[in-house]
Amino acid sequence: MKALAIGVVLFLVVIAAEAVRVHGRPRLQLRQKSMHRSHNSPALTGYTATRSSKFDFCNMCIQFTEEGLDALLQIILNTGVVGTCGALCTALENKTHSEPIGVACNILCDVVGIKEFISIIDKADLDPIYFCELTKSCKVFDNGDAEITSLTVTPAKGHKGETFAINMDYTSKNGTGTGMRLVEIMTIDGLPISNAQVVEPQQPGEYRITWNLSTKNGGCDPSQGPCEQWLPGDYGVKTFVCNGECGSKHPHSKIYDSAVGNFTIVEQ
Repeated sequence: MKALAIGVVLFLVVIAAEAVRVHGRPRLQLRQKSMHRSHNSPALTGYTATRSSKFDFCNMCIQFTEEGLDALLQIILNTGVVGTCGALCTALENKTHSEPIGVACNILCDVVGIKEFISIIDKADLDPIYFCELTKSCKVFDNGDAEITSLTVTPAKGHKGETFAINMDYTSKNGTGTGMRLVEIMTIDGLPISNAQVVEPQQPGEYRITWNLSTKNGGCDPSQGPCEQWLPGDYGVKTFVCNGECGSKHPHSKIYDSAVGNFTIVEQ
């Protein structure tokens, strides 16, 4: 289920992906972030909910893994033994042509030391949340829970070009760990569409996340792969609330709950 959205013309925007506590409790602030991106649609955008400076460090680590973790693996495989954090992270900065990635690498590596850092890169196996938990950047909480209480799509029927709001409500009795909120769209032409957010540990309570799905054409480059056509018919929707990365087999990862829904695109 590490399904990355590939080759789509999706404009999936989580503009209300607030993970909002209801009953007057504090609202989470939003920080732009997406873990599931389309390789052919730059308009696929997600948001990470965050509330504290402590989670900012976790968020920084997650962003680093998206840009730098695969490159680090390549450097280690091609170079072999790297003696210092500075040498490894300088090589990463040169490979990615990004000074911020090099700086983030040094910060994370210095926390655990070069030997442990290399061991963590191998152990995490490209799982961003688990990597950041191993580097002590993200909090681990394995006694969490969540139950999805409602999944709706508005409008239930609409025309191509309209925006469909996907609303997921869920409750937690014990709170949640650092994890993912994932939505997958089952399209008629079979092109995979998904969007995920990394969400900080949450206190017991009731939460809502809203994804806005635009079915307008645009933002897709046909030369890079097939584009979603939004053909008339029924579309499936599946959402997940997870501890860690949804579908990961690593420790501190589980699917708390999932739900299914649908919407219909009708002929013009």
